[in-house]
Amino acid sequence: MFLDVLRRRNPAFIEAAMALHQQGKIPANAYVLDLDAVERNARILSDEAARLGLKTFAMTKQVGRSSSFCRAVKRGGIERAVAVDMACARATHNAGLKLAHLGHLQQVARHEAAAASKRFEPEYWTVFNDTKAAEASAGAKAAGRTQGLLARIRAEGDTFYRGHEGGYDASEVAAVADRLDALDGGRFAGITTFPALLFDLATRKVLPTHNLATLSRAAEALARAGRKDIEVNAPGTTSSVMLAALAEAGATQCEPGNGLHGTTALHAMEDLPEVPAVLYLTEVSHLSGGKAYCFGGGFYIDPVFPPYDVKAIVGAEPTTAADALRSVEVPPPSAIDYYAMIDATGAAEPKPGDTAVFGFRGQAFVTRAYVVGVSGIAKGEPVVETIENGFGETAAWPV
Repeated sequence: MFLDVLRRRNPAFIEAAMALHQQGKIPANAYVLDLDAVERNARILSDEAARLGLKTFAMTKQVGRSSSFCRAVKRGGIERAVAVDMACARATHNAGLKLAHLGHLQQVARHEAAAASKRFEPEYWTVFNDTKAAEASAGAKAAGRTQGLLARIRAEGDTFYRGHEGGYDASEVAAVADRLDALDGGRFAGITTFPALLFDLATRKVLPTHNLATLSRAAEALARAGRKDIEVNAPGTTSSVMLAALAEAGATQCEPGNGLHGTTALHAMEDLPEVPAVLYLTEVSHLSGGKAYCFGGGFYIDPVFPPYDVKAIVGAEPTTAADALRSVEVPPPSAIDYYAMIDATGAAEPKPGDTAVFGFRGQAFVTRAYVVGVSGIAKGEPVVETIENGFGETAAWPV
């Protein structure tokens, strides 16, 4: 779905990645990042957020918490990160980003809370219940800190991905705030949910969810209770063109992830200010039965769209030509993606060693893929900066 946008809006990136792979500088099964474009995208988001008075925290999981990605984001004006889990916290901290938000989406395990507080000193820490709030507060007290706590809230009619459920009843938010303020080492800082915005396929637009209205009503209830300066954290499908809607709804914090590399669902529908800055690259291994089998390991295609004809650019030379496009059968999520199968019929049959470039909305952190940061594409002088695993650690490659 995103390959068409990549070919049209960032063809030099595709060609640079293919050339580097053919030169033996990029491994197969790799998410490749255009760091120049990432930096520009971060600047666009940072400037628009600043104009609207929004705090901006970078989400890095989709591109495997890459250290070079984090540095590019920081150069673009976003110096703080949100950690979707403890692995994100470690990687972004080690890459030099300040940890602004911990505990959302995944809560922090009991015996990790004290160490996380001492090591990362997060500005905000999301809690789903009083037990997790007490753990975060106790960890902060032991570290000589006072922890700002965000209450994850929920109400009837809110939307949650299966497995993401949890949080305080929004109708009790004032009492929740009082209880969090009473914790030794903790203080109530605000409220959060996810997702606040979602792509709607029927309208081909990003629309506010019921969750965002829940946040707004809860913020009003807190204001009536005499609370001021409440943080309203509203992540989900964040691009620069959606920030005004968040600010109008009362949000104070946004957390761009796919927006930083130009792969929110809306980026596939419209040309937004952010350009596509990530692709998946692999290599043909062998041919069998009219198919060219390419190495897998990174085929988690985020199901933001219904199933569609996945295509790849396949060849031994850098190209974005339409005649290099081939349909690909990707193993279903229930199977291990050792290979994907490229249609090898017709002219110019693929050969072992050919490069295959895909454009899809991935989630590198749940795959076995490498993550490669490339700078200098804007100058026509591409250089591989980092080859890492999905935890932001230097990968042992080629052996």
